[in-house]
Amino acid sequence: MCASHAAASPVQQIPTGQWRISESSFRALVFIMEGAVDSITASDTQGGNLQEEKDESAEDDPLGEDGEVTDEADRSDVDLSSRESFLEERSVSEEGVSAEEADRKAEEEEAARERASQRQLMAIQELVHSERNYLRLLQISTVTIRSNLQKLQPPLANLDSMFLYIEDVIDVSSRLLSLLDQRQMQPGDPLFLEALCNTFLSLSSEIEAAYKEYLTNYNRVTVVENSYKQKEALWDEIVKVIKMSAPEVNATSLSFFLVMPVQRIARYPLLLQTIQKHTDTRHPAYELLERTAHTSVALNCHINEYKRFREVADKYKKTETLSIMDKFNRLNSHSIAKKTARIRQFLKHETGMVPKLVDEEFDALEYFFYVLEHGILQLLDNVELYLHHLQRFLQCKTEEFDLDMDGEKAPICYKEITTALRQWILPTFEKRMRTLIHKPLCALRDLLVGPRNLIRKRLDKLLDYEVIEAKSSLSYEEQAIANTYKTINTLLLNELPKFNGLALQMIWRMLGAFSCLHKDLTCDMEQLFQSFAQQLPQSSLENGVFWEWAESAVLEGSRRLETLCHGVEETLLAPATQPLGTTSQLRLKQLTDQHGSDKIYQVMSAVVGSRDLDLSLAKGELVAVISQADSRGDSRRWLVDAGGRRGYVPSSRLIRYHQPAEEPPPSPHPPSPQGAVCVRRHSYTPELRHTATVHSQPCFQVFAAYNFTARGNHEVSVVAGEPVRVLEPHDKRGSREWSLVEVRGRRRGYVPSNYLALVPATAAASSPVGAYQPGC
Repeated sequence: MCASHAAASPVQQIPTGQWRISESSFRALVFIMEGAVDSITASDTQGGNLQEEKDESAEDDPLGEDGEVTDEADRSDVDLSSRESFLEERSVSEEGVSAEEADRKAEEEEAARERASQRQLMAIQELVHSERNYLRLLQISTVTIRSNLQKLQPPLANLDSMFLYIEDVIDVSSRLLSLLDQRQMQPGDPLFLEALCNTFLSLSSEIEAAYKEYLTNYNRVTVVENSYKQKEALWDEIVKVIKMSAPEVNATSLSFFLVMPVQRIARYPLLLQTIQKHTDTRHPAYELLERTAHTSVALNCHINEYKRFREVADKYKKTETLSIMDKFNRLNSHSIAKKTARIRQFLKHETGMVPKLVDEEFDALEYFFYVLEHGILQLLDNVELYLHHLQRFLQCKTEEFDLDMDGEKAPICYKEITTALRQWILPTFEKRMRTLIHKPLCALRDLLVGPRNLIRKRLDKLLDYEVIEAKSSLSYEEQAIANTYKTINTLLLNELPKFNGLALQMIWRMLGAFSCLHKDLTCDMEQLFQSFAQQLPQSSLENGVFWEWAESAVLEGSRRLETLCHGVEETLLAPATQPLGTTSQLRLKQLTDQHGSDKIYQVMSAVVGSRDLDLSLAKGELVAVISQADSRGDSRRWLVDAGGRRGYVPSSRLIRYHQPAEEPPPSPHPPSPQGAVCVRRHSYTPELRHTATVHSQPCFQVFAAYNFTARGNHEVSVVAGEPVRVLEPHDKRGSREWSLVEVRGRRRGYVPSNYLALVPATAAASSPVGAYQPGC
């Protein structure tokens, strides 16, 4: 019994509080106790075996061993009770440790959640507060600094281009903060995160539109600022203005402010992802926050893609004016091989050896673009011609002419109306026409250059792409070629419909403005005429009578104008030939013998050949027309024979040369009788224009010596032997080669002077037409 108590006492005397020393110590102690229990169990087994042996021996000596059996039974009872108490204490200790661990873990999780909540709140506050500070700095740069820089003298070049599209960025940022302020919630409010996400998602399209244009234009900002830095005095003045306008910022350049939108759009995903990192997944707005973060990342991707497209477009849409030497200097083995491959691929398409890639969507867009381009250019030409005619009309100051109609109301009203039209109404109309129609059309014409160059460059890149399309693996350079073609093709498919739509919309608006301008002009002219209508004598006429008078007046004016035009035409189209020298007479005979008299033409002004097979001829030379068109059918260039030399001459420089069918008399003027000069009513020669006393005055008549057929309204046809009356012995230009005559029927016109002949009146039948009596 004492031995059993001594074995069990170490377990029973261990205090309960020492199990809380540490988890590792507790586990080691448990391991030791488990070993002790195992040893106790083993000793019990051995005791059982000994008891059996003693029982066997007790059968032999039952009296001598009775006391030992009782002691062994008592000892086994004590060992079992000590084991049960140890196991009970062990289970109680394990339950206490598990509860304490659960409490500790709960406390740690609560602390972690609290820390995450604090970090989430700090991230939300950082987003909102940084947005307010960002907006404040942008407003300082746009309003204060920009206005102060505009006051510098001389004005800064391209200053406005640096702040291009920044107003849109400021507007979308202010709208973001305004929508958050309207919710009247603080960042610590449980619903503020949901409001923030909804606000950002609702403005995502506006944010993308504003920032992508600004970021695309930011390269121009750096270029302009670098141009300012090259002038040291100017840059020092700019820095001084910046420091004076924003002393609390300590900025030394404009790019300090203008780079902020570039940095801000990239910070949105970082801030939103930080908020998401510290937000519990069981939060009601977690899914909305996750979608907002993905949207911010997508915004940056779209802006980068748009910026890349714009860089490609800016690279290929520009037009370079290169000289021949510059083009030769750019030639190298790479460019020659590339152009050769394109030509080879193009020839394969044309010969049908290789099928061409067909994009029906792009082909339709390209066709519509070229239709728009043709319409815009045609409309611009018509508007410019219209303005030119209007300017010519304004230069004709008819009201300043003396009409010699003083005292009449109609001329006075006409002068006043014309003055008002020329000085006020029509100049205002012309100014509005140039502002609302001509300038927009010119700007639209200039905008056509970029898409046209991109379309042509797409064709070149398409030929390059078709060469490498069938390859299974592409090199780095070939992959760049494929990417360039796909970029240009995607850019045109996305942007060309927008350009076509906007261009068509502008054309319709300009046509509407053209109609409105003429409507306003009509109203102004009607108001002007009504103020003078009461002063005219026809104002009292009835409506039907007035229109009859107006019609008759217009017809009478038209008849007078036609008569005037006919007279001017006769003056301008009067035949004129140059006198022939000895060489020209020999050439005339030669050309007449070879080609006939109806093919002979004379050069009116000097001709200088500018192309192959063109002739250079002097004024007055005679040529024979072989063909009235060149080899291409152009009737403006005639093939002529210049007496051995043959070539092309502009038809506008040639005029038909008139010569008699047979040798006529050298002159229709008879020699004056000796000692007497006749006085004529219609003098035919200047030498006979003097009066003298004569003893005998024979009468002469003028007859047509040869047949002549008129070729225009300024000429008249005569028959050989027909009497004529000479009105002027020269044409309007003073040439005596032609004479103005009158024939039967009082028809007047020009005939060649060497077709006329003078005969004595006694030798011809008397005729009232053409006969004249000297001295009468």
